[in-house]
Amino acid sequence: MNRLRHLSGRKRAALCVLLLAAAAGGAALAWPSACLRGAAWLLPPVPAEVWLRVPPGAEMTDRAGRQLHGFLDAEGQWRFPRTLDQISSRVVEATLAAEDKRFWSHPGVDPHAVARAAWLNLTRGRIASGASTLTMQVVKNAEKHPRSWAAKAGQALTALRLERAAPKRGILEAYLNNAPYGRNLVGVEAAARRWFGKPAAELSLPEAALLAGLPKSPTGYDPLTRPDRALLRRNQVLRLMAAAGVITAAEAEEALGAPLGASWHDFPRLAPHLAAHMTDEARQKGGVKTTLDAGIQAEAEAAVAKHLLRFDGRITNGAVIVADVAGGTMLARVGSAGFFNDRIAGQVDLCTRPRSPGSTLKPFAYALAMEKNLLYASEMLLDDDLDFGQYRPSNFDGGVNGLVSAKEALRLSLNIPAVQTLDRVGTKELLAFLRRAGMTTLTRGPDDYGLGLVLGGAEVTLESLAGAYLALARLGDARSLTWRRDPAGEGRAPLVSRGTALALWDMLEQPLPGELGDNLVSTGMAPTRVCWKTGTSAGFRDAWAVVFNAHYLVAVWMGNNDGKASPDLVGAQAALPLAARIFRSLPAKNAAAWPEAAGELVPVAVCADSGLPASPSCAATRSVLLPRGQYLHRRCAVHQPAQDGREEGIECWPASPVRWDLARLPRRAPSAEGDGG
Repeated sequence: MNRLRHLSGRKRAALCVLLLAAAAGGAALAWPSACLRGAAWLLPPVPAEVWLRVPPGAEMTDRAGRQLHGFLDAEGQWRFPRTLDQISSRVVEATLAAEDKRFWSHPGVDPHAVARAAWLNLTRGRIASGASTLTMQVVKNAEKHPRSWAAKAGQALTALRLERAAPKRGILEAYLNNAPYGRNLVGVEAAARRWFGKPAAELSLPEAALLAGLPKSPTGYDPLTRPDRALLRRNQVLRLMAAAGVITAAEAEEALGAPLGASWHDFPRLAPHLAAHMTDEARQKGGVKTTLDAGIQAEAEAAVAKHLLRFDGRITNGAVIVADVAGGTMLARVGSAGFFNDRIAGQVDLCTRPRSPGSTLKPFAYALAMEKNLLYASEMLLDDDLDFGQYRPSNFDGGVNGLVSAKEALRLSLNIPAVQTLDRVGTKELLAFLRRAGMTTLTRGPDDYGLGLVLGGAEVTLESLAGAYLALARLGDARSLTWRRDPAGEGRAPLVSRGTALALWDMLEQPLPGELGDNLVSTGMAPTRVCWKTGTSAGFRDAWAVVFNAHYLVAVWMGNNDGKASPDLVGAQAALPLAARIFRSLPAKNAAAWPEAAGELVPVAVCADSGLPASPSCAATRSVLLPRGQYLHRRCAVHQPAQDGREEGIECWPASPVRWDLARLPRRAPSAEGDGG
């Protein structure tokens, strides 16, 4: 007792008060907590939201709530708040065993701990033991007052009042989210991700015990700089858990033998381009919820980097968008091959950078022509030398194919039939149609684009192109392609009718090239039906591919940021293999991958030669499926009735592919400007 003389007067007084309080409780050890709880009811409660407040963290999460990207919060701390249900029960058990084993029964102050601490501190003449409950620590973390006896007494009083106003689970949740875990880690989630590279919900028993021991001395038990002390503290927590009966002796023995297991882990850095746009919003709101899928995003980022290795520096960059067709939402968004790669200007977001789209705009010209009843998928077009004076388009391979159906012309991505189709609908009309599809970068007038618009003589972004193709994949239902989990994508008026969209699906359907399908079928089952379209810009500066069905859409751009040309930048050779690889890796769905066309596509008898709805003069016909809503007023004019007493009819074919139309409708003069893509 002589050690009391070494303490200051204030400390002696405080210790005496604590000892008297403990002695009073000890007079009836069965009811000290009940006495305190009863006394606490004489105190007014405190506003719980003030003391249980958890400052917002800063993170970007995927569609399932998994962390995609972590940010420092506004105070420079790593903090990712979680509900109690999102934290491993092992963490809760370890924390209570280490810090407050009677948490569930005391009223905010633990009289047993007070009596023990008072006795030890009094007899040893120094602060040898504390008596802070988790509730008191929650109060301390909120106040951030310096340590003192007066502060400790104030915390105890506030803790009693707080427990009147808040449930135990709320107090425990606030502690686990606000406790210091070393360095600038606040809260158990940030600590779990830093030291073990996993969320707090997935921590094992020894991992949970290590983290539970850190708040007692975050610097002293730092697992990287003081691993020996951290291991001793972890093992102490495990023994406390065993003593409390929350783990068995066998579990404790196994956990005690486990290595420390802590190492430095970076926080997730997926979708960095999107995250860069969202940093301020994440800090202001505590987080940004996306529709992305962390697994798909990680695989897509890795696939881009791996695919580029094939080109030995001739192609240095790529971008990818993966979308869920039914939901109209992004599942992955890769803005470049490497965000931190300065050599390729990796921080430039190539999903939003306008580039020449090549032939990827052709399906929209065909769709608009069918919507305006100026084209049937079955009708024959002439793929031959086409001369508009100042503009003479040619096919990619420089050859011609003669008579081909519109369907085959689009599948083969022939340039001359595409220009003929645009000549029918008009550049002004196609330009308005593309803008309505979301291609807002098309800001020039129709005369500036000319007929070359359909061949990629323009600039669009990967995001806008993916959004436009999404409308086709959704059978005409136009919707803003969104990456935000809430709200959903904004709906718009249908881009095309369901029948036209189905006809376009039929025109675009084809198996992915055989050399790309080595890993597609491993069970003997037929490959999934898909539509795809590629594009190559003029001068071999951009390669594009879009693959879709009713499940998913994958859009790919490949090229060099500086626009450097490369003979490898051909859509079918550079972009399509990557799009196909990503498409095949996507999770299987139970729903049908191909839409039902019954009732929307109806059989029509067409001329066997022209592909147009047959006239009475057509000797041979065949049956094709055309959109139910498409007018059949354009009938075959190739076969004319017999004249001058002749028994056989007359065949009349146009002499030139210019203004080619086997129905011979009046045509206007074409635009003079344009350039192939």
